[in-house]
This record gives sequence, structure tokens and C-alpha cells, in this order.
Amino acid sequence: MPQTLTLDEGQWSPPPGWPAMSRAAVRDTLTAPGERFEMDIVTIGDVPTRVWKNAPENLRALLALARTHEDREFTIYEGERVTYDTFHRAVATLAQHLVSLGVTKGDRVALAMRNLPEWPVVFFACTSLGAICVPLNAWWTGNELAYGLADSGTKVLLCDAERWERIAPHLDEIPALEHVLTARSEAGDLAAPAKRLEAVLGGPSDWTKLPDIGLPDASIQPDDDATIFYTSGTTGYPKGALGTHRNLLTNIFSTGYNAACAALRRGDPIPQPAQKVMLTVIPLFHVTACSAGLMAAMVAGNTLIFMHRWDPVRAFEIIEREQVNVTGGVPTIAWQLLEHPDRSKYDLSSLEAIAYGGAPAAPELVRKIREEFGALPGNGWGMTETMATVTGISSEDYLNRPTSCGPPVAVADLKIMNEDGTGELSVGEVGELWARGPMVVKGYWNKPAATAETFIGGWVRTGDLARLDDEGFCFIVDRAKDMILRGGENIYSSEVENILYDHPAVTDAALVGIPHHTLGEEPAAVVHLAPGTHATEAQLQSWVAERLAKFKVPVRILFVSETLPRNANGKILKKDLKVLFEKGRS
Repeated sequence: MPQTLTLDEGQWSPPPGWPAMSRAAVRDTLTAPGERFEMDIVTIGDVPTRVWKNAPENLRALLALARTHEDREFTIYEGERVTYDTFHRAVATLAQHLVSLGVTKGDRVALAMRNLPEWPVVFFACTSLGAICVPLNAWWTGNELAYGLADSGTKVLLCDAERWERIAPHLDEIPALEHVLTARSEAGDLAAPAKRLEAVLGGPSDWTKLPDIGLPDASIQPDDDATIFYTSGTTGYPKGALGTHRNLLTNIFSTGYNAACAALRRGDPIPQPAQKVMLTVIPLFHVTACSAGLMAAMVAGNTLIFMHRWDPVRAFEIIEREQVNVTGGVPTIAWQLLEHPDRSKYDLSSLEAIAYGGAPAAPELVRKIREEFGALPGNGWGMTETMATVTGISSEDYLNRPTSCGPPVAVADLKIMNEDGTGELSVGEVGELWARGPMVVKGYWNKPAATAETFIGGWVRTGDLARLDDEGFCFIVDRAKDMILRGGENIYSSEVENILYDHPAVTDAALVGIPHHTLGEEPAAVVHLAPGTHATEAQLQSWVAERLAKFKVPVRILFVSETLPRNANGKILKKDLKVLFEKGRS
């Protein structure tokens, strides 16, 4: 039955005169004819869809726009500084090389590396040709990476040394792969068919010497295929979300629209684009960083700082030295910045905003960001299937509704549907969240059945349980899909459960999420062993760690003497299992 929930928004007193405008008035003002956020209606997959009229046509157009920032620093990584002009030279050089390898429009080119200056170079070299870039999760194991490469039919792989070390033993599983270019590898360490990316580009410090050449010719329409981002599915097998140029570029104006909304609600003028310094600490292989972050940053001429690995003290040093304006990514990052005992030793006054998405955040965090840093908190909701941003909330609106992920941007629509998807629910009722707009991907790569089940008439069934209030603000209350969000990383229970079931001693297993102060939640398992067998928590954790990425390994495993409780349909009652961890039973 549908559920109606009441608001419980915590302690915050709006300043006098806030809000200066209603949400409806803000939308009418920002999207009026001739304004920056004017909308148009185009047909996408036979569905009339509102789009941002002034968005770039394709990623080539975005690249040309970014080059106008010339000597502005684009990326900073461990002392390596790359300007927008230098970045463009590297992209054009690599694009020409990809053409020489036979890459044409529609070919899949995979990208598997940590956040390095090479990452956006590879991404734009692929997509500027009309090829499909396949950013793979750099935390995946060799088996998982091989699956993504084989499933996508990747022709060319560009990766860093660590990823190549994992992938190389699995070449027999990747029949379509013809060429491999590795970044930051020693020549003597490479096994065929890998070659060093530096042989084509040199290192980032060498990119200034690259010739100023143009991109290879390519004809690309807004709704042409651009990316395959993998998102785990409830079957335990990753699904590739097939994204378009329009999907990615929609985020540019969605980000700007949300910022303009906050200003008008406050009574301030609409802010003009301004160049910022951003500490990017979440991986670019996530749509949050790539689509919502990278795209908008390139239009504005922002500087993106990458870290080799996340460390709060190192982040403090960078924020102070580089005068960072914006950081965040997931709530975990914000909590660690707030609670670290060394925070007071550094000048963090340059911070203007700490924004995040991808995981639920406590209302306390929203208020603390404002109180402790004097920065504006921001959040949003999206998923791989929506190429990131669908909703957004920041500033006073977020302080006023700290459990909301915001209303949809002007080109998007949300609705709450009943369990079987046949009827729309009323304001305040909890049901499955459906979303539509120009950010929704085409479907799943080579999975027509899953596509038909999830994408319906322009709408995507999100699997999230949510409610909308009378102003359209969205509140995610639970997840219909069996998924755990650990610090912004998706962990689908069935994937881990299948690995546990493969252990010879395990006859029954279930994965649940248990609360964690900074990560949001962590995976924990309840297991029943076969009579006469034995396994310890450490042994089963090691079993999973050998087969899946480390963030998917259960942090706790409890053993029960009986098989797990199920309902009449045979579904495990996971809500009953969470109580075991609360009570500390085993």
C-alpha cells in the first residue's frame, strides 16, 4: 500500500524574505525566450522531449569551447599542470593516432585508469571521433574489467599500468581487443599487444611541444552514441548504460540552472559563469564526476585538481595552497573534512561550496558544512541511467529541506508510481521513482530485455522508492533494488551473495547494508553453513576479496544456525536480518 510520510526537516530558520521567488516563478524567469536556460522540444526516440536550447551540439563542440580558455590551467596532478591549450593538443594528437589504428564512428574504446591528466584526454579523443568511450571502474578486479571489455566489444583499450597488470592475464576472454595503450608503464613491463601511450603523446609535461593540429573529421549528431558506463544490476552482472552526446551535455546547463535557482530564491542576480578551482576526489569513471563535473567545468574554464589517492590532510594542503573553491563528491568526503582533528591547522577559507550526490546524507552534515566552513552545501540525485543530474538542491533550499535531493531541473520530469508501474501516486505517497528528460540514456548495451523492462516511453524506472512534496521536491526514502551504497559506490547484493554461495561451506547467504557514520552504509552478510562444514568470517571475507573489488567485501559476517527467514514467495526477509547486527547477535 502507498505510504504517506510527514516532513521532519530539523533546525533551520530562513532569513527574512526568503524565498524571494517561488520555484515556479524561478523556472519561468530562467527559461523565458532569449534567456540562457531557454528550452526547446525535440523528438528523442519518438518521444517529444524538453531540451536546453543553448547546449553544445556534441562533445567536439564542447572541446572547441574549452580551448578558448587557452592558458588557463585545466588539470593539476602531483605537480603536473596542463593548460586548456595543451590539453587540446594532446586530444587532437591522440585522436589522429586512434584513426591510424582503424577506430571509426561507433567503435568502442575503453578507458581504465585512475584520475590522471590522461583520463580526459582519452575520453575526448574517443568521443570527438564519434567512437564510443567505455570508462571502466578502476576499482574492479581483473575478472570484472575483462567482463566489461568483452561485453562492450572493445577494440582499443587505454589504461594505466595498474589496470593493465590486472587485465593482461585475461586477454583470451576479450576477443575483440586489437590494440592496448598504457599510461605510466615501463616499456620492459609490457606484454603484447600493449604499447606505451607516451610513445604517442609523451608525458603531460611534454604536451606543450605537441603540434597544433586539428581533430580528424567526424559528423556527430546530438543523439549519437557517446559512452557506455557500467552499472551493476540485480542479476549480479554489470549492465552498460548507452549514453549519448546530448545526455552528457545536458548536465552543463542543469548544473548552471540549479545555481541560478539558488540565487533567485535568495533574491540575488543570476550569477555569470566564473572560473573556479575544484578538488575532484571522486573517480571520473562515475557519471557524477565525468558528466556532472567535467562537462560543466570545461565550459566555465575551471581548474580540476586530481589526487593520487584520497587523504584528508593532503586535501587540506591542496585546498590551502591552490585556493580551492569547490570540492565534495560523496558525503563521506565532507564528513572526513569536517571531523579531521588537523582541520584547524589549515586555511580553508577559499571553499565556497561542498557538493555531493550518490549517497544519502544526514541533515546534520548539511548544517555543519555551512556552520563550520561557511560554504554552501549542495546535493543532487541521478544515476548511471540518467547520466547524473536530474534533481539539484543547494544553499537555503537545502538547509530548509536537508533530507531532500531537490526538485527536477526544468528539462526533467519525475513521477511516483505504484509497485507494478500501472498508476501514478499522489503527492506525499511513497512509490517507485520514475524520471524522464534529455539526460536519460538510450538503454542497456546488448541487453534488450533489461532495456524494455527499465526504459518505458522515455521514462526510466529508477528502482528507488521516493515521494514528492507539493513543490516538487524529491525525497528518496529507500531503494527497491537490492543495492547498498557505500560511500557513493554501488554494491548489488546478489553479486556478493553469488560469490558467497560459490564457497563450498555456504548454503544460504544474504547481504544487507548496515549504517556507517561517514560512508552512509557498509555491506554485511548473514550466512548459514552446510552441516559438518566450517568457515570463519576472515576466510569468507578473503574468498570474496579474491573475486570482487575490495569495496564489495562484507565488513561483518554473522553465522546463523538455521536457514535465513523468507516470505511466502521465498524472498529473504532482509529487514529481519539487519536486526541481528543492531543486537550484535551471531
